Amino acid sequence: MLTTLRPKVSAIIGHDKKSNTEKMQAICELLKENVPYYNWVGFYFKNGDKDELKLGPYAGAPTDHTIIPFGKGICGQVAVSNQNFVVPDVQAQDNYIACSITVKAEIVVPLFLNGENIGQIDIDSNTPDPFSEEDERFLEYVNREVAKIL
Repeated sequence: MLTTLRPKVSAIIGHDKKSNTEKMQAICELLKENVPYYNWVGFYFKNGDKDELKLGPYAGAPTDHTIIPFGKGICGQVAVSNQNFVVPDVQAQDNYIACSITVKAEIVVPLFLNGENIGQIDIDSNTPDPFSEEDERFLEYVNREVAKIL
């Protein structure tokens, strides 16, 4: 299923008439609408020179977590580690920032531009342990495509 979304992601990135923010918003909506266990999809980006992330385009319920300090929560840890972080059960994580009581699992994949971690894609799922290696590879692909417009 995820492989069928790759050309759609590339088509969004290649759209001439949309701003970069509109393109990222469209990707969030595409993923949320087409992957049943992607219940919240969003991008976070490094906030200037500060050691924190700032929420960018997203699809799903509004969140209070518009700023996340480096090291805090799953997103903040990925900002420091530069590694994918798959959380099969958020309840088992000590350093988890709860966005919603319905969230059971999370995956965060860093977004690199010229070798630097400038942000990440964050997916929350209401399904326990839904993420596979295929999700990781697919989200790495999404981030490589997004990096082309940043």
